Amino acid sequence: MIFNEMNVLPEIRKAVDELGYTELTSIQKQTIPLIIEGHDIIGQSQTGTGKTAAFVIPILHKIDMQLRKPQVLIMCPTRELSVQVANEVRKLTKFLPGIRTVAVYGGEPINRQITALRGGAQIIIGTPGRTIDHIRRKTMKVDDIHTVIMDEADEMLKMGFREDIEFILSDINEDRQTILFSATMPRSILDIVNKYQKDPKHIKVKSAVMTADTIAQEYSPVAGKHKTEALCRILDVNKPNRCIVFCNKKVTVDDVADALMARGYMSEKIHGDLKQELRISVLKKFNEGLVKILVATDVAARGLDIKNVDLIINFDVPDKEEYYVHRIGRSGRAGMKGRSITLVSKPENRLLQNIMQYTKKSIAKNKIPTLEEVNESNIDNFFETIKETAGQEDLEKYLKLLEKLDREDFTLEEIAAALIKMNLELHEKTDLNDINVYYNDLSATTRTSDSQRKRPGKVRTEKGMVRMFLNVGRKDGVKPNHILGAIISEFGVSAQKVGSIDILEKFSFVDIDEMSAKNVQSKKVKNIRINNKKVNIEIANIK
Repeated sequence: MIFNEMNVLPEIRKAVDELGYTELTSIQKQTIPLIIEGHDIIGQSQTGTGKTAAFVIPILHKIDMQLRKPQVLIMCPTRELSVQVANEVRKLTKFLPGIRTVAVYGGEPINRQITALRGGAQIIIGTPGRTIDHIRRKTMKVDDIHTVIMDEADEMLKMGFREDIEFILSDINEDRQTILFSATMPRSILDIVNKYQKDPKHIKVKSAVMTADTIAQEYSPVAGKHKTEALCRILDVNKPNRCIVFCNKKVTVDDVADALMARGYMSEKIHGDLKQELRISVLKKFNEGLVKILVATDVAARGLDIKNVDLIINFDVPDKEEYYVHRIGRSGRAGMKGRSITLVSKPENRLLQNIMQYTKKSIAKNKIPTLEEVNESNIDNFFETIKETAGQEDLEKYLKLLEKLDREDFTLEEIAAALIKMNLELHEKTDLNDINVYYNDLSATTRTSDSQRKRPGKVRTEKGMVRMFLNVGRKDGVKPNHILGAIISEFGVSAQKVGSIDILEKFSFVDIDEMSAKNVQSKKVKNIRINNKKVNIEIANIK
C-alpha cells in the first residue's frame, strides 16, 4: 500500500509527499487504520521500522485545533528520542498550523518549557520524570488528554520509570486511547498492558534487521587489551564515511573516544552522562558529516535520528541479543548496504553464540587487518588524493616551481617520483611507528612481569627512542591516551614520535624519539597536569 491510497487528511498527505515517503512500512500498514478507529494498540517492532509515523499520522486526525490544550501525550525514555519525535510531529503537521507541539524533558531549564506550555499546545512529548514535574506543578493539565502513547516502553521500564508511568496513566481520563510500542514484551510490559489498556490489538512486526541481507555481519577475535589497536586498524583500512562504535559502558566510551581523538580521528562520543545540549550538538555534527566516528553506548541505538551509517563496530559484544539487533540496524537502512564488525574477546564468545542463535544467522569470522594491509590502504588513499588534486585544484603556481627544478637537469618524472618517495617515506614512518606502538602483534602478550616492573631499565626501548619517566601512574587514574595527549599538547611532539607507554602503579614510562626527547628536556614547561595532578617528566635512569 502507498501513502496516497490511505484515507488521511490532505494536509498530512502533502507533508508525507514532501518528506519523500511513498510506500507504507508493515507496522504503518497495520496500525494506522486501527488507531484511527480508536483501538488500544500494542505495537511490537524494532527501531527503524517507521513506527513514529505509524502513531503520529493517525493521532493528528483526533486533534481539535480550536482547543489549545494538551490532547495527546507521547512518553519517551530519553531526551534525544523526545526531541526526535517532536521534530517528526512538526514535519507531519507542517501544513496544519493549528497544531502545536511541546517537548518536555530533563537537562533543560523547566521555566522555558512552562512558557511554551502556557502558549498552548495539543501534543506533548516528554520523558516520564519531567512530565510528572509539570503535572505536579499544574503547568500541564491532563483533563483534555484523550490519547496516550508510550514509545520504547521496554526501555522506559528498564530505566526505572515504571512508577512514573503508572502515576501518569492513573491521573489521565480512563476513557483515553492507550497506544504502546515496544521492541520486546517482558513481564513488566504485560503488567502495564493488563492494567491500563482495554482489549488492545497486538501488532507484531518482525525486525527487518533479523532477515535483511543488506548488512554484512562479521566478527574478529581479539584480546580485550588489544581492542583499541584493532579498532584503529579497522578504521584505517575501511575509511568509513560515517561509523558508530558501540561500547557497553560509559567509561569505555570515554576511554575509546579519548584514544581515537588523541590519534587524530574525526570522532566524538555520546552517552547518558553528557549534557543534553552537547549530545544534540554531537548528533548534529555526526549527521552533517563534520564528525565521521561516533563512540556511543546503547542510548544511541534506540530511536535516534542517525542517517547513512555505513559501518557499525561493536567494541564490546552486547550482553543482550536485541541490543545487537538495534545496533547493527543503524546501518543498511532504506535498502542501502551496511556493514557491522564485532570485536570478540575470549570471555565474549558465549555472547556471540547467543546472538547467532537469536538472529538465526551465521556471522562471518574475519581477521584484524595486518600492518601491511593498513599501510597499503593508506598508500592507495594517498594516490587517490593525488588524482583528485590533479583534477580539481589550480596548480598554476606549482607548475612554475616545477619549471625551476626542471632547469636543474631533472625530468618531471624524476621530480614526481622524488616527491612520492618523500611523502611515502614520511607516510610509512608515521604509520609504521604509530602502528608498532599501538598495534603490537595482536596474538602476542605484552604483559610485563613483576621483576621487569621493578627494574624499568630492563624494559626494551626501541632503537632511536629515549625512555622518559613520569611521576604519575595507575593510582592517579592515568591512561595511555592521557600521557600521549599531554606530550602532544604541552611539548608539541607529534603522536608519531611517541613510542611505548608503560603505566605502573605510582609512575609511568614513555618512549619518545631522540630529537623530540631533547626538545622535551629543553622546554621548561611548568604546571603540566594529568587528571589534576602536577606532572614531572624527565629522562629515565636506565642502568
